[in-house]
Amino acid sequence: MTTNDKKSLPSTLYTEEYFLTACEGYDVFLESEGRHLSRRLHDAFQVAEVAPGMRVLDVGCGRGEIVRHCMRLGVEAYGIDYAAVATLMTRDVIVAEQQRPATAAFATALARAGVSRADAKFLPFPTAYFDRVLMFDVVEHLYPWELHHAMLETKRVLKPDGRFIIHTAPNRWYDAYAYPWVRRVRALMGERRNYPKDPRAITPVNQDVHVNEQDILSMRRALRAAGFKRIKVWLDSPPQNRQESALMAGLRRIAFDLPPFRWFFERELFAVAAVE
Repeated sequence: MTTNDKKSLPSTLYTEEYFLTACEGYDVFLESEGRHLSRRLHDAFQVAEVAPGMRVLDVGCGRGEIVRHCMRLGVEAYGIDYAAVATLMTRDVIVAEQQRPATAAFATALARAGVSRADAKFLPFPTAYFDRVLMFDVVEHLYPWELHHAMLETKRVLKPDGRFIIHTAPNRWYDAYAYPWVRRVRALMGERRNYPKDPRAITPVNQDVHVNEQDILSMRRALRAAGFKRIKVWLDSPPQNRQESALMAGLRRIAFDLPPFRWFFERELFAVAAVE
């Protein structure tokens, strides 16, 4: 790979406006002032099985609600982000949580929370330091070469019995193969305006910042290439909660519940991997 191939997105693309108007979960963050997790972040965090006494790193911490959630569990938590505004936002929620009334034992855990401006490819932490490393909605923002280096760094800072947890969206196969059919059906139903030709245009900023969307095979390959073991990769989708005809409900059940259709229609991708 030549130097010219090693592209990176500029950190200036990630503004306060991005985190508060476009980055998933912003509405829950604003409503709860960072105290609650959005449905997507909550589901991803549950996969991590974080427990009191652990040390957790949130790579690409964004607004900081994951770090705050860890603090509430009595977990030593650190966040890193290469966007300056993200580190400021995370610092604000850490301070807000530290100022809440708490027991002495809980306050000790809170005191060890922190945030740093850093690159995922060069983590400023010792080897074998963390029980869990979380990378939620970050993978799609890293070019392939960056993702590989970030995974190598993640492997370095994880304890031998630690786990690496990933959430990324959208499933690349959904955008490439399922979405065109979804768009055709919705057009027949008179809803074409809500389904642009480019699915990224539904959230326009994604056209600038999504550079490495994954599918179940590419995600597994990336983790294997970085030397991870015991890899589990799976798909899921947000709740639909639609009021629709029996025909549409039946088609939706086929698309989301039955392989191979679900491999293309499920929109979110999760992965868990271990060092050994």
